Amino acid sequence: MRLGLVTFLCCWSCSFVGQTESAPLTCYSRAVALSEEIMTLLEKIHNDNRTMRCAEILPKIFLDVHNQCITSKLRDFLYVLLNHPNQSCKKRRRMESLKLKVQNLHFIITRICFRDLVFRSDDCEAIDTGLVSPYFAEDRLQILQEER
Repeated sequence: MRLGLVTFLCCWSCSFVGQTESAPLTCYSRAVALSEEIMTLLEKIHNDNRTMRCAEILPKIFLDVHNQCITSKLRDFLYVLLNHPNQSCKKRRRMESLKLKVQNLHFIITRICFRDLVFRSDDCEAIDTGLVSPYFAEDRLQILQEER
């Protein structure tokens, strides 16, 4: 009788856990979420009076996990963060948080999700400027529709 009660309680509690939690994170979802966190944090760093001077040396970056150039751009961005000339900037919480998030995203993309991510473009300029050129498939589709 006691075993039946324990089994019932386990099944009952597991049914509630399944309803409240979402699906587990995948490499792709974690990379997308982390890139969004980095972009939000960068915006805060650029707009905050205490960290505005620290952000002057940082290169502009627009993260897109579907762009093959993200690995080299993250590596370069991380190099600038690690070798920031102003020591007081290195010790700021937001700058430390940014450094850790960029390191984590670089590690996730290059090591953990190495074969899982699908890169749709290799437009390095898009990461620098934020202007994404259309994919070849979209251009081709537009031409085919115009010919009809």
